Order: sequence, then structure tokens, then C-alpha cells
Amino acid sequence: QRKLRELKGQISTQSKKNFLLERDVRYLDSRIALLIQNRMAADEVKELSSHLEDINQATNDYYPDGERTQLYGNLFFLLQNEPRHIASLTRLVTLSEIDTLLQTVMFTLYGNQYEAREEHLLLTMFQLVLAAQFETTQEFSNLLRQNTPVSRMMNTYTSRGPGQVYLKNVISHEISRVIEKRDLNLEINPLKVYEELRQERVDHGLPTDEFPQGVSTEDATNNPLVRAAIQPRIEELMRITNSFLDTILEHKDSTPYGIRWICKQIRSLTKRRYPEAPDSAVCSLIGGFFFLRYINPAIVTPQAHMLIEKAPTQHPRRVLTLVAKLLQNLNNKPTYAKEKFMEELSPFIEANRPRIQKFLNELCEVTDFYENMEMDQYVALTKHDISLNISLNELYNTHALLRQHLHVLAPAQDSHLRTLLDELGDAPPLVPRNLNATMELALFSRWETPILSDLSTLAADNALTQHDIMYVETKSILVQIIRSMPHLKYNRYKPESNAAAKKDMLFVAEQAATSKDPMLVRKGIKVREMLLELEQNGAIDSSDGYRYLTEEIMHELVHLGSLRDKVEDEIGGLTDVYKTICDYNGYLTSQIETYKAYLSNVRMQSATPKNQRKKNMPVGVTVMDPKPLQSRRQNLKKETVDKSTAVYDYKLDALERLGVVCKSNIPENRQEKVYFSFSSPSMASYVVKLFYKGREKPVVSMDLLLEDLLERKHNRVEILDLEYVHLSVVRLLELLERKFSR
Repeated sequence: QRKLRELKGQISTQSKKNFLLERDVRYLDSRIALLIQNRMAADEVKELSSHLEDINQATNDYYPDGERTQLYGNLFFLLQNEPRHIASLTRLVTLSEIDTLLQTVMFTLYGNQYEAREEHLLLTMFQLVLAAQFETTQEFSNLLRQNTPVSRMMNTYTSRGPGQVYLKNVISHEISRVIEKRDLNLEINPLKVYEELRQERVDHGLPTDEFPQGVSTEDATNNPLVRAAIQPRIEELMRITNSFLDTILEHKDSTPYGIRWICKQIRSLTKRRYPEAPDSAVCSLIGGFFFLRYINPAIVTPQAHMLIEKAPTQHPRRVLTLVAKLLQNLNNKPTYAKEKFMEELSPFIEANRPRIQKFLNELCEVTDFYENMEMDQYVALTKHDISLNISLNELYNTHALLRQHLHVLAPAQDSHLRTLLDELGDAPPLVPRNLNATMELALFSRWETPILSDLSTLAADNALTQHDIMYVETKSILVQIIRSMPHLKYNRYKPESNAAAKKDMLFVAEQAATSKDPMLVRKGIKVREMLLELEQNGAIDSSDGYRYLTEEIMHELVHLGSLRDKVEDEIGGLTDVYKTICDYNGYLTSQIETYKAYLSNVRMQSATPKNQRKKNMPVGVTVMDPKPLQSRRQNLKKETVDKSTAVYDYKLDALERLGVVCKSNIPENRQEKVYFSFSSPSMASYVVKLFYKGREKPVVSMDLLLEDLLERKHNRVEILDLEYVHLSVVRLLELLERKFSR
């Protein structure tokens, strides 16, 4: 069991590392695309390459002081235990901010992916976000279809450990069987099949009279040879898809609880909001999450989901795509407007749709966790060892988002969230990437009253006292110890009298406290102290041998059943998953290294005069000039000195004619006295100033980086607001490139 616990922790940690690496790769992809379009100067490339530097130990200047650390501990305890705050925040942030927030929520705030309490809190947040999404969506057809925070949350949630374990254990075998058949061609698009048959005849030197070029889809469909080729492919495709379907349906009980519970909420919300919606429409929404956002992406791109090592070859890749299309059509009501050839598979779809709808409904048949979650919340209030590992930028970014939307999140002046944020003040700026260290943040409640969930079942007052909480936790710890040390149950834990019962309780605690497992040692010492404290306060009575506590523990053990088989099965499955996740980490790391080589090359290119650059230099290859480096630097300095110190002045009307100024709020009687100056103090760095004649200081001054302007252009942000005038981003780039290009 200790091995299983360590393995789960390793998977959670490695999943977060992979998530961060994937985000870095996406960031660098977008920046390198800008590099390709626009040669970037050495200073800018240096700034980008710092994205790849190893994380160094941050200086104490960036860490919050002791008092602020305690406030952050209070804040994140509140956020973790009152999911409504994060649920509201996900609806307020922009799509460009949601990924960073979700990373913090899924992998840090609720980062212990196999701990029931955190999972239940995360699912509660899901319920609140889903409910708001259903409330604000006007049309049934738009439910869960658009690119919204909810859809991003669903995608991110399925990438957590339990979701990946299911994919590895259930569908990876089916995918591997398809990939092994490298030459299996199941293309059923008539036009593509027509071209294949025609090309075969050309390759074999046969006449192509029956296959003229440029035929329509209808002609290709009606060609008897094409139909003869397609028919056996359709049968084989249906057989393979049916095998996938059988496997998925047979492993219904292996589906992670959280995914099934989200399906249940989708069904419940749909039936409440749209009571007249037919069962097929409800199942379509459920399948939209389970198949469209979870199963199908893993089938289409198994390498991205770590189910295989290499991307599939052409024919298996097409087979997997067609299988995913069939599964999607089973879930939706297909129109075949765009892919009429898929209509040939309609008999298969009609025959299996009842199966899939039955499966989706059964997928929703899981119990709720509210009672367990309520007890988890109470027990958490007595714990002082709850903590999370969080980076400084995760801490400060979450703080900044909460402050930004405080008026919506906590309008009441006396709310706990507002109290903490008011005491914390404004969020510190994000720290440099190479100093973005991780700290262990201890979480604890600032207030003595229990933190209750928003759900109606948890909102009522509860009469549990502190000793009641301790009683529940004592029972829980003793059950955990006995299940972790089976010999206690069979050899010793069989009380025949009150004295024996009490002795056995203390014996269990003593055995754990003297074991070799550090976790059991801590539990044993803690539960022994708790037993004594409960007895002193009259919560349990030693004269009856802790009778009620003993009976409850025995009752729990009977219903929990054997632990060993379950643990061994989980270890086997999770070991494979952990290896795959580590392999994927290696792949991402190698991709980052490739970017390092590329940026190193661009750095040299940017620092070298244009007429000295090597032609056709491959990406990632560094070619050293035989001239001494100092000589090259001196030459570069001579060539760039004039443009780096030059200042260009333009009148307002001149910039309007060039299209740089697209809107002006300056009164006409003052426009003659207004002029602009443009300078470039360093490579790819510019300063734009607006002057009014007669004044020494500029009215407006703005520092710009080439990268920022390129990103605005890429994102189709056409206007740069200079307070009194609006500048065209495209025309401004052209002017700066023309005047300051080195």
C-alpha cells in the first residue's frame, strides 16, 4: 500500500511537470512562428531563450514574508474548501487567462489526483460551473459545444491521472491492434478510392479507360469497381469499430468516478433545464463529453495521449480517424451533408445507437459524494498538515485574478474572501521565469466555524463538535491502519471482552507507531494520543472497551472487503502509466532542447550583419565565422551605431498620410504644433513620443518591443492606443522596420 501511495504521488507530480512543459512548447511554437515571419534582434532572442533556462533557486526578495505567507495559507485553504470562488472566477477570466488558471486549479489547488477529499471538492466546482453554463446558454444546440471555460475545464480534467489510467488500460490495446496492421487500407471516400484504383492501373501499365480523370463524387460513387473495393472495407471498418465499442462498454465499471459523475451532472442539468428534451438528445450531450472530448481525441492522436510511442503510419491513422467518426455518429444524429460516403455506415449506426444510449445512461448511475465530502470538510478543520506545492507565479497570478474580480466574487464587505484579499493588498508582480521557484504552502482555516459547501445538502448548520470530528477521524485512521497491516485483523483484532477490545485498540496504534512505514508511524502516534484525549473528554469509555468505536470499525472492515487484490491491480496499472508519463516527459524535454538549438542559431544570425550571414543555414546548426569574435562585434557596432542613436521626427499630418495615425482626438487648432519622435535605443526596442511645440517634456511616451507589436499583429489587434491618437499596428511596424532595420 505504501508503494501504491508513492506511485500515485509520483504520477501526480509528473503529470504537473508534463503540463508545464506542454505549455512551454505551445508558447515557444507561437513565438518561433513570429521569428520565422520577422527576423528578430539579438536582445529579443535572448529574452525568449530565457524561457528555456533551468529554474534556479529564487532569492528571498521574491518570497512572501511570514505574515503574508500565513495569509496566503488562509486564502488557498478557503479557495480549496469553498469551490464556489474558483467556479465564479473561471467564468470571469478571459480565454487567454483560463489555461494558466486551470493549471493551478487542476494540478496545484486540487493536485492530489487520488485523494478523495480534493477530488470531491474539484467535482463540486465542476457542478457549479456546469450549472452556470446551462443557465446562460440560450439554445439547446449550443450546450457544451462552444469553446468556453467549461469545455477547457473538461479537456484538462480528463488529462489528470485517473483519466489517463483508463485510456491506457481500456483502449490502448485496441489501438495497438490497428497500428500493427500497417498496410490495412480502409479508405471509403469514393473519390479517394477511385484515385487509388486509377493509380494502381498506371503503376502496372494497364489502360485507364474506365477511370477518366476529373470525375465527380457521384460518378466515383457509382463506379462498380469502386463500390466493389469499398464494400469489404466497410465491413472491416464496422468490425473494428464494434470491437472498440465492445471494449468500452465492457469496461463501464473501470471508468473513473469523476468522469462518470460529470456525465451524471450533465444528464441531471439537462433534464431540469429542458424537461421535454428526448432521451436521445440528453445522451448526445453526455456523449459529447465522454466521446468527443475524452475517448475520440485519444483514438485519433494516441501518441499525444501517451498510448503509443510513435505516431501511426498513414493507413492506420486513417482507420483510427474513421473509427472515431463512427463513434461520434453513434452519439450524434448525423446529417452526412459534408461526408455523404459515411451514409453507407448508417445501418451500423442505427443498430448500435440503442447500445450506446443504454451505456451512456448507465455511465451516469453513480452515487453522490456529498456526505463524505461534508465529513472531509470537518476533518480538514482539525488538521494542521494540509499543504500544497505552488510556484510563486501561480501564487501571485491567482492573487491578481482574485483582486481583479473581487467586486463580483465577494461583494459583501464582511465576506471571508474579501477580508483576506484586503489584508493581502495588491498582488506582487510575476517573478522572472528563472527565479520562479516552488514553495510548500501550509493551508489552515482562519475561522473556527466549519467551511461548508454551497450545495444545499451541505449548507445547513451541523451540530458536530470538535470531539465528534476527532471521533470520526480516529475511527478512520484505525481502519486505515488495520487495512494497511492485515495481520492485525486476523491475528489480534478479535476482542472477546471490553478489556481486550480496549487493549486491541491501543495495540493497533502501537503496532503502527513502531512500524517501518513513516506514514503509519505518524498515524499510530496520532491515533494513540487521540484515543486518550477522547477518553478524557468522555467521547469514548474505556469501561466498555470503546464498544461503539470497536463495532463501527468492525462494520467498516466488513464492507470494505479485501485491500490486497485491489492494491496489486492498481500498482500494476499505475506502473505502466507512470513509465509512459516519464517517457512523454523525455519527449517534451528533447523538444525543448531542439528549440534551444534553434534559438541559439537565431541569436547568432541576429547579431551578425546581413551581408555576413551564411546562406541556407539549417535550423539549429551553428556556423562559426573564422574571424575573431571581437572583430565581428566591432564591425556590428560600427554598422548599427547610426541607426541606434537616430531620432526621427514626424508631424501629425505626415503620419496620417502614411496611415500610421488612423484616428486623432487632438483639436484642429493645435495639430500644427504636434509632432512625434521615433527612436530605437536598443535592437528591437523602440520609443514613441508625442510632443507639443514649446514644451520640453513629451505629452505621451510609450516603450515598445518588436515582439509585442508582432504579437498584436498576429492576434489581429489593429490599433495601438496612444491616448490622444490611435496608431495602426501594421503601418507602425512598416515604418519602424524601414527606419531602424539593421
